Amino acid sequence: MKTSLDCIPCLARHALSAARMATDDEQVHERVLREAIGALSQIDMAASPPVMAQQIHRLVRQVMGVDDPYQSVKQRFTQLALELSGPLRERIAASDDPLGTALRIALAGNAIDFGVYADVSEADLQRTLDRALKVPLEAEIATFRQALLGVSDVLFLADNTGEIVFDRLLIEQLPCPQVTVAVRGAPVINDATREDAETAGLTDRYEVIDNGSDGPGTILTDCSAAFVRRFEQASLIIAKGQGNYETLSDVAGNIVFLFMAKCTVITSRLGCPIDTFQVHWTGQGSREEGA
Repeated sequence: MKTSLDCIPCLARHALSAARMATDDEQVHERVLREAIGALSQIDMAASPPVMAQQIHRLVRQVMGVDDPYQSVKQRFTQLALELSGPLRERIAASDDPLGTALRIALAGNAIDFGVYADVSEADLQRTLDRALKVPLEAEIATFRQALLGVSDVLFLADNTGEIVFDRLLIEQLPCPQVTVAVRGAPVINDATREDAETAGLTDRYEVIDNGSDGPGTILTDCSAAFVRRFEQASLIIAKGQGNYETLSDVAGNIVFLFMAKCTVITSRLGCPIDTFQVHWTGQGSREEGA
C-alpha cells in the first residue's frame, strides 16, 4: 500500500520517539527531528509506509550513533511476556478451542508496537489481552482455521519483540508439520530479531531465519534472496503486524494477516474501527475458485 499524507507526521514522531528512547539530551532530539523533517520532505509517496520508516530509522541511528535505541523497552516487554506466557499457556490448554484462544492471545500481543504508539505500558498490554479474550472473534477464528486447512508448511513472519512470545503460543497450536519463523535482519523500532527469538525460546523448537532487512515490515525488494525463495515456496504465510500488512497486502500469495488496526490510514482502508483485531486471508479467493 502507498504512503498517505497522514503518515508523514507519524514518521516525524517516530524519529523523535526513537531519539528520546536513547537520550535525554534535547539538543540531540532537535537535531534528529530536523534531519528527519528534511528527509520526509523528499519521500516517495508511492512507496509503502515501512519503506519510509526504514529510511527515517536508519537516519536516527546514524545521527545518534546508536544501533538499537529501543533495546531497553524490548528487553522489558520480552521479560513481561515471558512472565505471562505460563498462565496463558495453561489457559490455552484448558480452553474448549485451544487454537482460537491462542489466536486471540497472539492478536493481543500486537499491541506491543512502539512504531504506532509513543509508549506502551504493562497495563495497556494486560487490558488488550483481557479484551482479546472476551470480544466476539468467531468469524476471524473461522477464517484463520480455514486458511490452515491442508497446509503442510507455514512461514510465520514475526513482528515485535515481546509479541513473539505470544506468537509462540499460537505456533504451538498450528496443525502443520513444518513451521519456520522469520524475523528482521537488523534492529528497527522494537521489531524482533534473531536474538529476540532466541530469548523467546523459539529457536529451541523451530527453525528461525531472518529476512536480511532492517525494514519494519517485509519489503521484498530489500530482503535477502534466500528469504525471498522461502517466501515464494511457503504453502501459507502468516504475517503478524500492521507493518507486514502495509508491505504485503498487495503481494500475490497465500497470506493470512494477523494484526490490530492501529491508525486511521489502516482503518479507512479496511473500513473498521480503531484498535480492532484483524484476520485477513488473501488466498481465500483463489482457494474457493479451485475448490
